[in-house]
Amino acid sequence: MARGGKAFKAVAKGMAVVASAAAVIERRRRAAMAADFHEPPLPVAPAAAPAGAAPLPAPRAETVPAVPAPAAAAAVAPAAASAVPVPAPPAAPGAFGASGAAHGHFGRPATPAEAVPWGLRVAAESTWRLLLLGAALYVVFYIVDMLRLVAFAVLASLLISALLEPTVSWLRRHGVPRSLAAGGVFMSGLAGIGLVGWFVVWQVTTNLETVTSKVKAGVDQLRDWLITGPLHLTEQQITDFANQITKAISTNTEQITSASLTGAQIAVEVLTAVLLAFFTTFFFLYDGERIWNWALRGLPRHSRYAMAGAGPKAWATLTAYVRGTVCVAFIDAVCIGIGIQLLGVPMALPLAVIIFLGAFVPLVGALVTGTVAVLIALVTTTPWTALMVLVVLVAVQQLEGHILQPLILGRAVRVHPLGVVLGVAAGSIIGGIGGAIVAVPLIAVTNTVVTHLRRRNEAGQAVFTALEAAREAAARTPAPPAP
Repeated sequence: MARGGKAFKAVAKGMAVVASAAAVIERRRRAAMAADFHEPPLPVAPAAAPAGAAPLPAPRAETVPAVPAPAAAAAVAPAAASAVPVPAPPAAPGAFGASGAAHGHFGRPATPAEAVPWGLRVAAESTWRLLLLGAALYVVFYIVDMLRLVAFAVLASLLISALLEPTVSWLRRHGVPRSLAAGGVFMSGLAGIGLVGWFVVWQVTTNLETVTSKVKAGVDQLRDWLITGPLHLTEQQITDFANQITKAISTNTEQITSASLTGAQIAVEVLTAVLLAFFTTFFFLYDGERIWNWALRGLPRHSRYAMAGAGPKAWATLTAYVRGTVCVAFIDAVCIGIGIQLLGVPMALPLAVIIFLGAFVPLVGALVTGTVAVLIALVTTTPWTALMVLVVLVAVQQLEGHILQPLILGRAVRVHPLGVVLGVAAGSIIGGIGGAIVAVPLIAVTNTVVTHLRRRNEAGQAVFTALEAAREAAARTPAPPAP
């Protein structure tokens, strides 16, 4: 926390320095523009008169009185007929070279700001604005990281609510009270999650003894291969290597103990986040509409109508994403589970459930969690079987990327596969597994909101243009004669 406070103070000081520098630059730019605008024009010397002609009078400083139109025309005619050249008008204030001539340097701008190209000025001003925006985003991410337990719980509850809310709405439309509909659907979902967890634990405990014996046999086969294989290791070398591992474990007891304590702390945090997510999910199902209206009242008045239209579209996108992801994950789990069951890998059903949970990370989740099946096949069966399991994983991954994702999620989530992969990578770097899970729905919802706001602005601009054109047409139309 102390390091976090120091980092926050450093970021705040950096933002203050950038803001002050930007203010100084803006003041100097405005001062330069004002000086160029108010710069007096250069004095122009009168042209030399021809030989024999009377010298032209010097221009007077006082204002010349207005001359009527006929008199002005009569005065202009002799001047045009004569051969006396008319002095050139003074250069416009701020013109390139003129202000430099006033300071004794012809062709040089009056201020350094005038010498900077326009593109460089735009780039500089855009850069410091982007720096301010980046600093603000850093502060936001820092606060989210400090409150990551609450943030992940709320995001997880949003995903679960998007999956269960259509059922609640259907029950309410058929006359079921709101509290009963929300409570029944919530308890049904909780019971389903509990059944899945119980099934996984039951399958693991049932097949644990068989898997343990096969793992021991696989280790013995690995030992024999190290001795009789191409490495040609000896019994003494393998024994020394095992002793070194045992010694390393015994000498690093403190680190292992601290790691176990860290694991216990993480387990407590995960349990707290799960309970908070359940609590938040129930209230999202029970009172989600009122929560959304309360959030709208916190926005500026001119932004409420735009966000009131973008909110339902974002929720529809999130609902479609969660439903489609569940469908894709179920197909992945069924296909991979059948494949590893036919290949004779133990604990096929628990592995299928793990793959189903991992498939909530698009494109890469099923492949990453499927490596557990490859490892189990490697230590319990033959390397050829493990290779075949890997082939099944890659085939199902190709099926998901080229058929399932475009057909099921293509219409709901209009995000390019490259954006999905980059979003998952960035989310995993920032927030680990939770960040990888929420990255794609966050990108999809943001894309929907931005698209809605852009179309709304374009529609408003089109209406404004049509009104202006109608007003101009009405102004050009002559009024009907009075009766």
